[in-house]
Order: sequence, then C-alpha cells, then structure tokens
Amino acid sequence: MTDTHAHYLIVGSSHAGREALAAIRMADPKGRLVMLSREGRMPYSPTILPYVASGRSQPDRVGLADAEWFTENAAELVLNAQVVAVDPAARAVRLADGRRWTYDKLLLATGAEPVVPPVKGLDRVRYHVLRTLDDALSIRERSTQARRAVVLGAGLVGMHAAETMAAAGLDVTMVEMRPHVLAEYFDPKASALIRQTFERHSVRMMMGRRLLWAMETVPGSCRLGLDDGTELEADLLLVAAGVRPAMAMLADSGITIDKGILVDDRMRTAAPGIWAAGDVAQARGFLTGVPVVNGTLPEAVEQGRIAGMDMASDPDLIPYGGGIPLNTYGFFGRHAMAVGTAAVPEGDGIETVTDEGNGQNGYCRIVLKDNRLIGLAAIDRVMDAGILWRLILRRTDLSPVRQQFLSHPLETARALMSRGWR
Repeated sequence: MTDTHAHYLIVGSSHAGREALAAIRMADPKGRLVMLSREGRMPYSPTILPYVASGRSQPDRVGLADAEWFTENAAELVLNAQVVAVDPAARAVRLADGRRWTYDKLLLATGAEPVVPPVKGLDRVRYHVLRTLDDALSIRERSTQARRAVVLGAGLVGMHAAETMAAAGLDVTMVEMRPHVLAEYFDPKASALIRQTFERHSVRMMMGRRLLWAMETVPGSCRLGLDDGTELEADLLLVAAGVRPAMAMLADSGITIDKGILVDDRMRTAAPGIWAAGDVAQARGFLTGVPVVNGTLPEAVEQGRIAGMDMASDPDLIPYGGGIPLNTYGFFGRHAMAVGTAAVPEGDGIETVTDEGNGQNGYCRIVLKDNRLIGLAAIDRVMDAGILWRLILRRTDLSPVRQQFLSHPLETARALMSRGWR
C-alpha cells in the first residue's frame, strides 16, 4: 500500500501550486513533496482556455509542467485527487474517493470556481462555464454546431470567449448587469472604448441588463428572458458571471475564511501548518491594507512563491508586500492594461489625468494620490506594466518628475526604475 504521508502536501496544480513547489525545492531538495490535483490531466494554465475553446490553441500546448518536470523536482503528482475535507487537528485531508493523506505542512492552492447565478430555469437548460480544459473542449465542440451564442457576464473570461466566438463566425450577444464592461479594471471611458470595438465586430452588447429566466426550446438550445422584456435565442450559452474561491472542503475545519482563506504576509492561515495562495487566498491589499482576493496570474505566482519559501523555512524570504491588481488584455488586435486602482473616481485626495488621444493615439488614465501613482489604465499605449507595478509598490514620490510622468509615463517610469536599480 502506498504511503500517504507527505512532509509537504500541495492541493492544487495551477500557477500558485507550481510556484510553491519550485520554491520549496530551492530550499529543501529532500523532504517528501506531493501535489494533489482534482483533474485527470497534467497541470495546465487556465489563462489559455478561451483560445482552446476557439480552436486557436491545442490542448497539448497549455501545459504548466510535465512528468519530467516533477521528476526533476523530486515531487509526486497525484491525479484525480479531489480534496473534500481538511482536518487541521489530525493534519490530514480526505479525498472524494475516501483516501486520506496526512502532512506536516499543507498548502491550499485550490483556485476558484465559477459562480452560477440563481436564474429561474437555468438548471434545466444546457449551459457552459469556462474554468477547466474539459470546459474549453466542450465549448469548442458545441461551437461547431451553434449559430447563436449568448455570453452572460462581461468580465475577462466572458470578453475573451465572446471575441473568439465572434471570430469563429457565431452571432454573439453579451449580457452584463453592470453598466460597463470590465468595470473592476477600467473607468467608464476606457470601458466604452473596449465595448465599441466589440460592437464594431458585430458583438451585441447589452449592458445594465439582468437575466431573469431560461427555458429549453430544442435539445441544446434555449430562450432567455431579460429584465427589460428582451428575449434572446441561444444555441450556446456561456455563464461567465464571475468566480469565487474554491473552499467547500473547509466546512467544519475551523480555518478562518471570509471572501477567501485569510492569510498573513507569509501566506500562513490561522491554522498551524497550513498555508494558502492564489485565487483562493485573501491577503492584504497594498493600497488599503484590507484583505482582498486578488485573482490574477501575477498574484498567484507571487503568493505561491512566498508560501513555498515559508513552508521550507527559506531564509531569503521577503514577506508579501500587499496585493496590487495587474491585468493585460488583448482584444481584436488592440491592447489594454490596468495596474493598481485604475478605475477609482476622484475624491479623498485622489486626482486623475486622462489623455484620450483625440480618438487616434489610444487612451491613458493616470491616478495619483499625494503625487504617488496608485493606478494607471491604458488602451493602445505602449506601457511596461511591471515597472508601473513597482512604482506603486515602492510608493515612489513623483513630485520632481510629475509633468514628465504625466506626459510620458513609459519613459519616465523606466528612467526612475533605472536610477533605483543602480
């Protein structure tokens, strides 16, 4: 019988888990290290799933780690291992098939799961979500049979999917209850520019609308009713109404949770010997100090690395500096990026400077507080998101170069960072 005890046990095989594994091995090359994955596939990047759904990317090209990588890192990957319960007192986890793993140190990197809104009749029609490779392949198969697609939700997942469906020739309608697309990242003007681009590519954008009911018409197709009386027909319905941390396994565990698993600046939970990182973790926000779930790839990588280093007692660990949102987004040949609190309005000492480019040279919105950058959003402007992120993280005083930064943010930011690195 296989020994089911690990010194390091990682639950979750995406970016946070992978980075933690690599960080552990840098400091401890020998302790038994086991990763549990609920899926039956080798680890892959969920950021590529919209392109798999569209057929632009193949399933065998989205991998994060192969068997050779696990061998090189002296680590074990256990597939089809869905954790359904965590027992901190016994230092054990239980799997859906009844198996039990014990551990000395545990990392929860379980990611997020799709939110399905409580819409009348939705559970009786065929709909899709996009969170796993199997989801993407299911959407791809259905796309070949569909003519009309409805995407519920105008966040990053929904926008990516709508673009790829439109490019594949489907008649696409987006339904979003908020007034703007990507409202958590971009201010209304920037959101309007993105929306207009979708409309120019024949995507019907229905903002500020709510789905009230759904009913099947013929097998695989449905009719949808909105709160303004509009009715839509769909051969393919994608529910992309957001995600939430995957924490069902923590019921009755005693681990402190809020919107996610609460962690400190070393990614430690309140339970001894347990860490959390990535989309499931709720860590300190840099600008507010308030714990937030910051579900972006850069944050998953950073938090996973910190958790792994702390689990292995790496003396070079620098604690978490706080979460700063950072997203880059390509759409229909255009490019957008947002870092920090780029969508906040003016007030409470916050000032904004917007350059709309006269409709030609893109768009840029800079958000300052006390002459320090707290957010920047841009469309079709060359920016270095990593350098801007560091300007925010270092709380760089821009007073001496304020005008240069406002007129030439890329060049000024690079000059500031160059001087700081010397």
